[in-house]
Amino acid sequence: MAVAPEELDPPLTRDHWRLVGLDIDGTLMHWGGEISPAVIEAVARVRMSRNHVVLATGRNIVATMPVAERLGISRGWVVCSNGAVIIRLNPGSPGGYDIAKTITFNPRAALELIRDEMPDAFFAVEDLGIGFRVTKEFPMGELAGVQRTVTFDELCHDDVTRVVIRAPGADVDHFDDIVHRIGLSDVTYAVGYSAWLDLTPPGVSKASALESLREELGVHPEHTVAVGDGNNDIEMLTWARDSYAMGHAPERVVAAATSEIGPVDEDGVLEALEPLIDPSRLAL
Repeated sequence: MAVAPEELDPPLTRDHWRLVGLDIDGTLMHWGGEISPAVIEAVARVRMSRNHVVLATGRNIVATMPVAERLGISRGWVVCSNGAVIIRLNPGSPGGYDIAKTITFNPRAALELIRDEMPDAFFAVEDLGIGFRVTKEFPMGELAGVQRTVTFDELCHDDVTRVVIRAPGADVDHFDDIVHRIGLSDVTYAVGYSAWLDLTPPGVSKASALESLREELGVHPEHTVAVGDGNNDIEMLTWARDSYAMGHAPERVVAAATSEIGPVDEDGVLEALEPLIDPSRLAL
């Protein structure tokens, strides 16, 4: 039976909600850690216009909650740890949130492979809602929350949501080469702008987490939006119907999006947010 055109691309009406996935660092937040008043106001108005605004970040819960507070978001959903953790904001709960979903994996094989290649690297695994367990303390300001030093074997013992590897003196290309050479095909990885590698469970990304929320919230796939700037945003940008790469993003990130907007230091995210503001759709 033929599918009607409107079933493929339903028009957005006052009763329909969008799902909007927003990266934090380099998208909403400037490199110095500031979020401009204009961006804070725009996010609030987008939320009022029947949009589920979901922060989607590589940050852990500890580092994400202050950003949600700064944006005035106290209810709704947040994707943390590159999709391995989903929380539901709840002012009545301890810390202002409930953990809705976690996906874990055993990090031993990946950690041992990378340790063989980079014995001097810093290794950490996420300690959910607290901080990280580490083999040696990371420099101040690089990991949010409490750092608890453990042995390498203890680090590998339990299933975790996220692994972080930092290699002083190495560059991003070197990390890329190692990941491909040792065949880390059973984990998802995102290489940052410095010698920093995040490992998450197989098949997990910001996109996979947003898709699970989309299904739970009953949002049509055509009513999805995403904005980001990093390699860990590529799947999210491909997932969304309308996606925006920040103007400073690497070429492969821009190629994954449907549009390119201005860089973060010019509040380019406003170009993506402002079309989502519609007073006629105010959620009263």
